[in-house]
Amino acid sequence: MHTKVIYIVFNLILIPSAFTQASAQEFPHVNRHLNIENKKDTVTTTPTTPTTLKPVVTDTIKPKQGQKLEAPMLRKAKDYEKLDQKNKKVTLYNQAVFKYQDYELTAGIIIYDYDKEEVYAGRIKDSVGNLVQHPVFKQGNQVVEPDSIRFNTKTKKAIVWNTRTKYNDFNVKAEKTKKVNDSVYFMKGVKFTTAEDIDNPEYYFKTSKAKFVPNKKIVTGVTNLVIEDVPTPIGLPFAFFPLSQKAVSGFIIPSFGDTNLRGYYLQNGGYYFAFSDKIDLTLLGDVYSKGSNALNAQSQYRKRYKYNGNFNFRYETLIEGEKGFDNYSKNRIYNIQWSHSQDAKANPNSRFAASVNLGSSNYFRNSLNTQNIGSNMNNTLSSSVSYSKTFQSTPQANVTVSANHTQNTNTKQITMSLPNLQASVDRVYPFAPKNGSKKGFIQNLNLQYNLSGRNQIQTTDSLFFKSEMFNEMDAGVQHSIPLATNFKVFKYLSVSMSGNFTETWVLNTFNKYYSLATNKVETERDNGFDSYRTYNFSTNIGTTIYGTFNFNKNAKIQAIRHVMRPAVAYTYTPSFNQYYDTYAIDALGTTMEEYSRFNGTLFGAPNQSMSNIMSFSLGNNFEAKVRDDESTTGEPKKIALLNSLNFSTSYNFSADSLKLQPLRLNANTNLLKDKLRLNLGTSLDPLAIDNAGNRIDKFNIANGGSLMRLTSANVTVNYALASTDPLFGGSAKPNNDSDEINKNMQNGGRGDDLFGQSVDLADRQKSMFDEDKRKESKTSFYNTDIPWDLTLAWSLTYNNARRTSEITNNSLMVSGNVTLSPGWVTGFSTGYDFKNKGVTYTQLRFERDLKSWRMDFSWIPNGYYKQWNFFIGIKSSILQDIKYEKRNAAERRFRNR
Repeated sequence: MHTKVIYIVFNLILIPSAFTQASAQEFPHVNRHLNIENKKDTVTTTPTTPTTLKPVVTDTIKPKQGQKLEAPMLRKAKDYEKLDQKNKKVTLYNQAVFKYQDYELTAGIIIYDYDKEEVYAGRIKDSVGNLVQHPVFKQGNQVVEPDSIRFNTKTKKAIVWNTRTKYNDFNVKAEKTKKVNDSVYFMKGVKFTTAEDIDNPEYYFKTSKAKFVPNKKIVTGVTNLVIEDVPTPIGLPFAFFPLSQKAVSGFIIPSFGDTNLRGYYLQNGGYYFAFSDKIDLTLLGDVYSKGSNALNAQSQYRKRYKYNGNFNFRYETLIEGEKGFDNYSKNRIYNIQWSHSQDAKANPNSRFAASVNLGSSNYFRNSLNTQNIGSNMNNTLSSSVSYSKTFQSTPQANVTVSANHTQNTNTKQITMSLPNLQASVDRVYPFAPKNGSKKGFIQNLNLQYNLSGRNQIQTTDSLFFKSEMFNEMDAGVQHSIPLATNFKVFKYLSVSMSGNFTETWVLNTFNKYYSLATNKVETERDNGFDSYRTYNFSTNIGTTIYGTFNFNKNAKIQAIRHVMRPAVAYTYTPSFNQYYDTYAIDALGTTMEEYSRFNGTLFGAPNQSMSNIMSFSLGNNFEAKVRDDESTTGEPKKIALLNSLNFSTSYNFSADSLKLQPLRLNANTNLLKDKLRLNLGTSLDPLAIDNAGNRIDKFNIANGGSLMRLTSANVTVNYALASTDPLFGGSAKPNNDSDEINKNMQNGGRGDDLFGQSVDLADRQKSMFDEDKRKESKTSFYNTDIPWDLTLAWSLTYNNARRTSEITNNSLMVSGNVTLSPGWVTGFSTGYDFKNKGVTYTQLRFERDLKSWRMDFSWIPNGYYKQWNFFIGIKSSILQDIKYEKRNAAERRFRNR
């Protein structure tokens, strides 16, 4: 045996020899190096199992340098493995696998020249003559799928024909690729695209030559955009595409357009900072030829298993008209959003969370960059930042430090409290047994301690973040020690009793006096420590009554269960008139009125009059046991007929008049397999009213009326249905949880699309439809199902407190989405106000999935927000600047409300 072969051990068995004609045709560049005829010193075998090839020293002759294997080799093939000892070649045929060092190669045929240390791989023909089994070359994270490949295992150089490779979102195909080393590839006849099908892409960029540096860049010569194999006039003399496994910094190309009100504009241009894989920053800006401008800073951060969050700051200067003219105006608006959440497992004893949404009250009504009608309809912005800590002591203690903010966008009133301190000590049972359950009045006796401290500021939108907002800051601390117990009476009655002692500290009070200088009553703020103490007592007796009505077991309804929860409660609060004073309301001082210096303080004033209130409540719910015809076990199923039907009223024994309060009724239920939600609330007053509409101490029936007088009522109905519901022959699908932030809710709007879908002009890559609807739009063309969903919300409010008998609100809102065909999704949102007799906000939405492209069109046909928006662009973030967008909006002038 030749000395060069003794370094390799093969498992070989006999099979037919030589390449097929298909193999010879597949390797025209290999035939110059290989003799594919059978030779007498060629051994042909059939493989049994993959064989590890290792050097075996059995000869005294020293081999030539470079012919020794540097690592174990693994090879296998389905049809045969052939060793050509004369030409120093190993051939693997049909589903061939070759592994050596850090690379793996699979193909229809593989030839290894161990003398030159080169590997050749290509396709083979199947039974009908089609070339199959493309080579797949893997080295590290790189995967190449060519038609054929020639690779030197020592120098790592390679020549690849018709290579196909994927890098992040990029699919690259080249007629010929030369690998110089692991860092540089030269390509000829290159197509690169983000389309999934690299052989038949719907679009691609074509260039004659390119240089590919893995993990860094692709540099090309003259590049032309081709759509559906039709060259476009869009081209570049050269192109540079940055590539990285991580996010990289770079410029963001703005969109351009014009409006009559603000002139020509460049919008959403800026720079993206990829600081690390944990935090980034996007800076965007707008500029208008008539002076308006905007700045937007967005940042996202995340630390795995610790926390994640995002921050968004928007500032806009809106200029209308020409300077020096009466119609000129200049307004500044801003909005700050911050969301932070901590992983539940990061620290079980402490937690930090933030949800911030504050800014100009009229921001969402006037912003140039965000269109979210839901946030415009929402009159309240709110924020909360908190840190809580649990001390694992006995008893356990909890401390929370927070800052809160609420803002009414109509009145522009802002309430901000910071810092807030909440502390509590868990309940202590001093008489409870060490072992066993607690029983009776004494053993269930418990007490705890609570502390609440606040520093609160009341201000307006115009004074926010200015020194004036701190002029009338209120601060105070409230301590409370509740003492409670519970026990059973007559086995079925549950009794709970509690008493509460509260001490309140404040740092300012108010004095009232009559001023001779101004000839009116003045209120003077006194800064200084003051305090008051209060206490109260309450008890509650309740029980639960079960009633079951059984029917025929063969009937559809087999039983109905009625659960009642009656309760009677009594609350006693004494008078604390020691904290009340008098002041004169005229210059003579003959007329005096009482007031408390604690009125207007952070926690308010204590009760001046004694309170003895007895309250009554009755809760009901109804369930049915029905026959389940679809059950395999024959067991009936339970359904809720009425989730709740609650009655409540109260009687104040200490009141001088109007002791009996109105009867309040609340009910809610779900119908049509929980698709329809019905809520009802009403108020019935047993007392009559006089001609001025004021309540009087006389029963309504004694005043010539009915037993009770309907003073108010409200009804809300929400109905959601879809083609996937069993009612329409579909199968219900569970909602898929998603980490994607709902843009409507993020901007202060609704979670549904009854007020339309928000459009963030700074990020048009996101779809207007949720992920489920986009997946439904990709169904087969011949699928006869047309997925759809419909949401209805009806609200009615009635008021008759002063015999006005008027409907104050009666409106219907409707939204729906339909998948017309594969790739086409449409949606609408509209409504009708029956009281004012007019169509409410309406939005029409259309979206087309163009595989690697996305096109959408939204239209608001009427109202203040009348406009349309069109967008078409590549989905992938790598090529997100390749887009076209156009919009036309009504010339909206700045609105304060």
